[in-house]
Amino acid sequence: MDAPPYLTGQYLLAMPGMGDPRFAQAVIVMAAHDEDGALGIGVGSLRGGLRLKDLLRQLKISAPDCPDVPIHHGGPVEPGRGFVLHSTDWSGQDTVQISQLCNLTGTLDILKAIAHNEGPSKYVVSLGYAGWSEGQLDEEMTRHGWFAAPSDDSILFDTPTSDRWAAAYRSQGIDPALLVGQTGAA
Repeated sequence: MDAPPYLTGQYLLAMPGMGDPRFAQAVIVMAAHDEDGALGIGVGSLRGGLRLKDLLRQLKISAPDCPDVPIHHGGPVEPGRGFVLHSTDWSGQDTVQISQLCNLTGTLDILKAIAHNEGPSKYVVSLGYAGWSEGQLDEEMTRHGWFAAPSDDSILFDTPTSDRWAAAYRSQGIDPALLVGQTGAA
C-alpha cells in the first residue's frame, strides 16, 4: 500500500456538516503530518474577546507600542499553549519552517520580539492546536469531513479571519455556497 499524501504546509478545511461543532468552518494550517500523526494550528476562528495585549499582559511582557491583534482559536488540544505562525523574515528559539508558507514558533521569544517591534513582519497568534494520532487524520480524510487545499500566504496573513474558510475554497475554484452538509450513497 502506498503512503498517504502528507499534508504539511497545506490548509485543512472543514466540510459543511462534518458533525463536530469544534471544527465548524475550520481553517487549519498543517504544521506536521507524517506516519506518527499530525498537528495543525487553527486560523479560522478567534478566541472571543482575547487580544494580543491581554495575552502579553498576562505573561508580564511590556508592549506599549505593540499592535493589538486578536488571538485565534488554534484548536481543542492544550488550549492555553500558544503558537505564532509567521513570515519567514524572523526566526528564533525552536522556530520551525512549515514548507514555503510560514514559520511556526511556540516560545516566548517571539512574543517578546513582537512586543518590541522586532518580530516578523506578518504573524497570526493562536492558542491551542489540533492533533491527530498515528493514522487518524489519514483515516478521517477518507470520509466526509475534511478538504485539503494548497496553502497561500495571502489567505493566512492578508484575509480577515472570518473570510479565510471561503477564500481557501475559492482559491481551489470551489464556490463554498454550493457545498452541502450531507452526502448520499448509491
